[in-house]
Amino acid sequence: MKINPDFISPCGLYCGVCAIYIAHRDKNEKFKERLAGLYKGGVPGKGTLPNSEDLSPRDIRCGGCLSDDLFMHCKQCAIRDCTQAKGYVGCHECGDFPCEHIENFPMTVGKKVILRAIPCWREVGTEKWIQDEEARYFCPDCGNQVFRGVVICNRCQTKLDLD
Repeated sequence: MKINPDFISPCGLYCGVCAIYIAHRDKNEKFKERLAGLYKGGVPGKGTLPNSEDLSPRDIRCGGCLSDDLFMHCKQCAIRDCTQAKGYVGCHECGDFPCEHIENFPMTVGKKVILRAIPCWREVGTEKWIQDEEARYFCPDCGNQVFRGVVICNRCQTKLDLD
């Protein structure tokens, strides 16, 4: 398995299954519009991102947390800054996990995934953790590849709880 090092987000939100990345990769303008509307507003815990009042579909782009092409939220991520300052690849190496950065994470689904993913990453290692994250995000009814946070399969309309 070839691992894209830009996708190994320190917090455990593997970038290869991120809606922002997928919308940008697929050049899906309709999806970018929906995501911009979802994330806009800056009310932590309500599915929106801080400092996103001017977010537009053109801002829905990212090459991965460790790339040079970061989504606006990733640019201001305290978790990424913290792990880099400590010289860690990710939170799985830190004895302080979960810390205030995790407790104060602005998105409910993201926090839920971080709390699930980091212990798994610690246990199985990077390659297996990535394989598991990529394998997790498929609709069990129709096999459609989906993204982290999805609640309904866009192909067969099955309700999903994959996070």
